[in-house]
Amino acid sequence: MTQECASPSTQLSQLVDLLPPPPLPIGSYVATVQVGNLVHTSGVLPMKAGQVAVTGAVGSWDLGIAEGQEAARLCILNALSLVQHTLGSLDRVKRIVKVTGFVSSAPNFYEQPQVMNAASDLLVQYFGEAGKHVRSAVGVASLPKNASVEVELIVEVL
Repeated sequence: MTQECASPSTQLSQLVDLLPPPPLPIGSYVATVQVGNLVHTSGVLPMKAGQVAVTGAVGSWDLGIAEGQEAARLCILNALSLVQHTLGSLDRVKRIVKVTGFVSSAPNFYEQPQVMNAASDLLVQYFGEAGKHVRSAVGVASLPKNASVEVELIVEVL
């Protein structure tokens, strides 16, 4: 069975298998806050095994769009891990409402939306129509821990 044909519960089961442990905050804040039927995540970095996996400015000589996209995917997986930890199950996600992506960008790099498409595409792949969301893709001079990308989510829950 291809992923396009898989049921929503199968898709989410496959997604849960990809999720890392929820990342811990690196400052004086909480990782998620639920207000009514919305869960907001703090900014999430591209963490792997407790370390920032992709560092530096996208568009620099050693970090291209593909590496930025990998960082964006890692951020989304980490953010969804936080959502799952908060809710107990991703089955409670009704809709991905908003993704805000910050891309550490080299001067004259203007492809932040292309970098963030990797995160958006992953959400649609696993949540289908409920994964379609509004989004901001913002270029910044630097991010915490020299991360290449940082992502925030707002998720509507059942």
